[in-house]
Amino acid sequence: MGRTIRRRLVRRIAVTAATAALAAACSAAPAAQPSRQTPPPAPAVVPVTAARVDHVLPDDPTRMLFPTAGDETRWTQGLDAFAQQIAHAAAASCARRDGFALPAELPPPAFIRLFELPDLDFVAQHGFSRSADVPMPPPGPGSATARPGDDAEIRRCQTEGGAAANTVRKPYTPLQQHWFQQLTTLRKDPATLAAFADLPACLAGQGVRAESADDFFAQVDRRVQRAATEADAGREDRTLGHAYATCMRPVEAVRVAARERLRARFLTDHATELRTLRQTLVPDLRAAEKRYGVVLSFPAP
Repeated sequence: MGRTIRRRLVRRIAVTAATAALAAACSAAPAAQPSRQTPPPAPAVVPVTAARVDHVLPDDPTRMLFPTAGDETRWTQGLDAFAQQIAHAAAASCARRDGFALPAELPPPAFIRLFELPDLDFVAQHGFSRSADVPMPPPGPGSATARPGDDAEIRRCQTEGGAAANTVRKPYTPLQQHWFQQLTTLRKDPATLAAFADLPACLAGQGVRAESADDFFAQVDRRVQRAATEADAGREDRTLGHAYATCMRPVEAVRVAARERLRARFLTDHATELRTLRQTLVPDLRAAEKRYGVVLSFPAP
């Protein structure tokens, strides 16, 4: 896929997190050549809509930790952003305690979508680059007038923030990493490869000439970067996102079924660990909300 889009959407490691690096949006698959005999229609114009957040937890925490479909990844994204929020809040508290301000240019917490499990409803509405803003508490008293911290002070407080985030992550991270590793075993599933073979023809019907998913994302990069204004870039991004979501739905129908079968086996294989996580995860998250003054939130279309 295009390098810029990959950088925007691949799930990043937050602060000092030890979470698994997730794989690309779609595994490369043999692609049928789309017909070039007639010009494709123009892509649909997608209206601008604002993403929002909600705070509703899944009925079973395993859906937040081990997603099988794009809509379930919203919980996963929220959990990842929550750890980022804790790291940010703990680092800011450290800086206030020692009388200095963290640099304004430090990246804020963000919802990072998972390419391995594309959230097609979200992509169809918002394109590839935009998501909801992660809620953050207001700056503490005196933050606006505090002196700038030096490099050593900033690193120390960031380390403190990362340690706080890792304390929250520690109970679930090893098993979640194992789940994402398991997902990569489905990339060569014959039914998935067959579904991907129909992707180029569908994209051509949406007005996009691309011979594979990677080729499509390279075009997204080029077309967004060539846009004359930021507004034009946003429209291009949303329009291409709508085309991608339309054509990926048959692929995802196959992949979600395969992931659900895999998750059923995974939950059985790890029943003992999951019994504990089901009892402790949500109470631990609620306790962290109170301790750090942040709110567990999830992106929503």
